[in-house]
Amino acid sequence: MGSRLRGLALTGVVATVAAVVATTLVAALAHAAGVDFEIPDGGETIPLSGFAVVTGVFSLVGTAIAVALLRWSARPADRFTWIALSLTAVSLVPPLTSGAAAATTVALVALHLVPAAVMVPALARGLRRREPAG
Repeated sequence: MGSRLRGLALTGVVATVAAVVATTLVAALAHAAGVDFEIPDGGETIPLSGFAVVTGVFSLVGTAIAVALLRWSARPADRFTWIALSLTAVSLVPPLTSGAAAATTVALVALHLVPAAVMVPALARGLRRREPAG
């Protein structure tokens, strides 16, 4: 059991690095294209490092969820996919309700979907490879 959990955790860490790089790159490209990432409530601008840190933290949380499901669920890949897609949908609410400029809103939605597109398939595939037969 331990090697299955460690293997999935390693898959999650590698996917986390890929998600952080992809998200930061997309944020940098959006910024270069003129997206200001200014949030109206405080007038603050989200820095590129902010995207990297938040992506890393929540990707590791997703990895922890996947590892827990592998340990305690009879159908971890299916359960993980539903949980991850539900949490991704919920994560879209703040950008859509922030009142930010249209370009910022579109970019923020994309920046929620990019790491999900990296993490969810990687962890679901990792879970399927490690599920008990039957």
